[in-house]
Amino acid sequence: MPAALTRGAAPARSGRLRFALRICGFFVLALLALFAGGFGWFADKVSNMTTPANPAKADAIIVLTGGQSRLDAAMDLLASGKGERLLISGVHPSASRRQLQVALGGDKQLFSCCVDIDRAALDTIGNAEESAKWVESHAYGSIILVTNNYHMPRSLLEMSRLLHGARLEPYPVVNTNLGNGNWLTKPEALRVLLTEYSKYVLALARGVVPLRPTAEGVALAEASAALPSSSYGGARSEATRRRP
Repeated sequence: MPAALTRGAAPARSGRLRFALRICGFFVLALLALFAGGFGWFADKVSNMTTPANPAKADAIIVLTGGQSRLDAAMDLLASGKGERLLISGVHPSASRRQLQVALGGDKQLFSCCVDIDRAALDTIGNAEESAKWVESHAYGSIILVTNNYHMPRSLLEMSRLLHGARLEPYPVVNTNLGNGNWLTKPEALRVLLTEYSKYVLALARGVVPLRPTAEGVALAEASAALPSSSYGGARSEATRRRP
């Protein structure tokens, strides 16, 4: 009798295991489909972003370092009066104001009077934290945010979590035309988009972590992931640094 019970229990356990494996497989496929669908939405959204020809004036401008074109665009906005001050967030700690001004080639007087430099931020989360302190200290109500188009969704997400009282106006910098699905035919663009989308998904996941107030009055996340650094060559790489 016990042997008969043992033989009967074995198929039952095997059946439960197969059922559990099927359920796990279903969830894995569902997650992969969700990830793929989200990536398609993200890539289409980013590739169709355009740089505003004449953005509305704001109180100030924030640019996240990571590419010379971003910095040039931000300085042009400042020079045209689109904001009264500019914060360059993520500058290399060893870079002096003079080195940065020379690297950007902007007006020396304008740079001296109206440009602030953040050297503390190492990644997009840090950009948001340091920018929130700057915005709060100046009581700005509207900000033009300058970064590349592929980086804009995550930057807006992180900034909006901390800049509760300020309106964010995106100013995406577009270096390569990826509209009409062109990103599908460019392996490097596809890689960049996939990497950035993965980071964007992680940033969304961080939204479930409660925020806590700090002594400076800025909300910081309870946990954050270290992200890889990006750099560019020549004298400009010595002047700026950030980890997108």
